[in-house]
Amino acid sequence: MKKLLFVYILISCSSLSAQSHSHKSSRALSFPNIPGFVTLKTDLHQHTVFSDGNVWPTIRVQEALRDNLDVISLTEHIEYQPHSEDIPHPDRNRSYQIALEEAEDHELIIVHGTEITRQAPAGHSNAIFISDVNTLMQTDSVAQFEAAKKQGAFIFWNHPNWSAQSPTGNPIFSDFQNDRVKRGELNGIEVINSGFYDEESLALALKHNLTVLGTSDIHGLIDWDYIEKGHTRPTTLVFAKERTKESLKEALFLGRTTAVFNELFVGKPEYLVPLLKACLSVESTRYLEKTEILELTLKNNSSNTLLFENAMDYTFYGHSPIVEIKGGETKTLNVKTLVKLNALTLKLKAIGSYTAPKEHPTVEWEIKVQP
Repeated sequence: MKKLLFVYILISCSSLSAQSHSHKSSRALSFPNIPGFVTLKTDLHQHTVFSDGNVWPTIRVQEALRDNLDVISLTEHIEYQPHSEDIPHPDRNRSYQIALEEAEDHELIIVHGTEITRQAPAGHSNAIFISDVNTLMQTDSVAQFEAAKKQGAFIFWNHPNWSAQSPTGNPIFSDFQNDRVKRGELNGIEVINSGFYDEESLALALKHNLTVLGTSDIHGLIDWDYIEKGHTRPTTLVFAKERTKESLKEALFLGRTTAVFNELFVGKPEYLVPLLKACLSVESTRYLEKTEILELTLKNNSSNTLLFENAMDYTFYGHSPIVEIKGGETKTLNVKTLVKLNALTLKLKAIGSYTAPKEHPTVEWEIKVQP
């Protein structure tokens, strides 16, 4: 009997441990794959107490698991360490090591990163896929970028419109940034940071062929700063050939991304349009009895809200031209086709999405009408 009781306790403890380590959450982010690529959900700009954040690195891993992310990077400031008196850390790789240990039993990819934190004109930039932060602790910013590149880093410009370094609120693309781009030492730019979208930064991304990124830049708790305020976490969706760190890195250097926050999607059209097309599917079609009004049942296959405007010659019946479909939900639209059709091209302008400043893509779905 004692043996049976002992076995029962072991099984129960094992079960409770598995349940407590599942990190399941109803807020999980979800986005479909696009043709030829796997969609990886990433947040590549985060902080912990090892720089100016307020949480231990394990919390960042647990938040990412709750949000169903595929990839995170903890990018502690090199030059700004306000907690160093309480948490001295001569090895600047320590935050990454702790996160790596916490994620060991999960599929979450941890990318080694740091934030180069300088005054203007250099500003703040993240270097990810590095091997050793300690070697980047140099007094000269040009030398820092050179050292990061030697480590194979993907480097992106953080919040370039930050008013503390640009009084106008517009990014200042100085000779420093221009030289970094020419030398292959600046590869991307944040167009969304902390939920704020900057269209001038998007213009720079398009002009200089920089990868488009969106990040949380979280210092506190994701729950407090985003979820409890009714927001999703800002992310970069990366379209990789497979779910590996190597494929992720390749995709970032090639610019296969879309930045996402709530109903906002920002990216280059060759990736954003296929994503939006995959996010919305037509579940059923039928004509209302004794009418030429076509009923369409649409489903949002993502976790974020989709926002569209009717771009067809046909108008809607009983619905405004603006269509909002929340994450995971279905919506019925009635289209006045005037005559009964065997097929229809559903055309919607994605007014919550940008492929360039003030430019919304139009997405098309070819629909066969059910008899």
